[in-house]
Amino acid sequence: MPSDIDRAYDRCRRFARRRATNFYLAFSVLPEDKRRAIYAAYAFSGTADDAVDDAGSEAERRAALDDARRTLAAAYEGGGAEDDWLALALGDAAQRFAIPREHFEELLVGMEQDLVQTRYETYAEVEQYCYRAASVIGLICIAIFGYDEQDAEEVTERAIAMGKALQITNIMRDIAEDAERDRIYLAQEDLARHGYSEADLFNQARSPEFRALMAEYAQRAYACYEQGRPLLKLLHGPRSRMCCNGLQGVYRGILDAIVAADYDVYSGRVGASKVQRVGQLLSLWGLGALPNRIRPS
Repeated sequence: MPSDIDRAYDRCRRFARRRATNFYLAFSVLPEDKRRAIYAAYAFSGTADDAVDDAGSEAERRAALDDARRTLAAAYEGGGAEDDWLALALGDAAQRFAIPREHFEELLVGMEQDLVQTRYETYAEVEQYCYRAASVIGLICIAIFGYDEQDAEEVTERAIAMGKALQITNIMRDIAEDAERDRIYLAQEDLARHGYSEADLFNQARSPEFRALMAEYAQRAYACYEQGRPLLKLLHGPRSRMCCNGLQGVYRGILDAIVAADYDVYSGRVGASKVQRVGQLLSLWGLGALPNRIRPS
């Protein structure tokens, strides 16, 4: 008969499977203990993010964040309700893999930032948002994947870069969707420098100025992917490397598709089909198991 912790982890698994096919497939290659921990971390992040997005007023959204902070406190300090499956699973994962609490706290700061900030003046501000939205998730993942302590500084640096690469890719892919919510994650200084206005963006103008702007962000993302690539060789175990390579490779494939489409992200969400993603993952897993053979996509 499944224990409470087993049932809690299974709810996290089902949440990940329902919410994010790409992540769920990439996680599936991990050993069971690491896989369950990743599901718990993802379920916490996704549950908080959904609650904030689905809430109505700003007060309701802040209340949802407060609930997430209470769940986090229960996970790390105990004292949660017996039926709080999320706190139970996250607390067990955090203890098993020594996941620093501040990474989850920084993630919630990023969600709170989304409540009040819809524009970013400088690219440095965009980078800070990318850290809070994605790089800290990378830091959570490396705690679960495992690495040698002597490599801690480099592993941290590489994980931060890889998270930034994934988030810039998300920003580029989701420009139209974000604009519908009156959010622009491209820096205002970059829009101005390329002569592409907010009105152009809201009107989905596919101009040479837009393509030049997007090409600059693509270059930044590719540079981050390259900076993050050495992380793969530093992780413990072939399955951790396979998972990490799958995650970064699928998102790099999205960036490649955006570039191949001449940056037309307004006509629909760019990306591979489910069948194509499975094929990509199988190839990426194979390369991840043999990190010395990893080459740029």
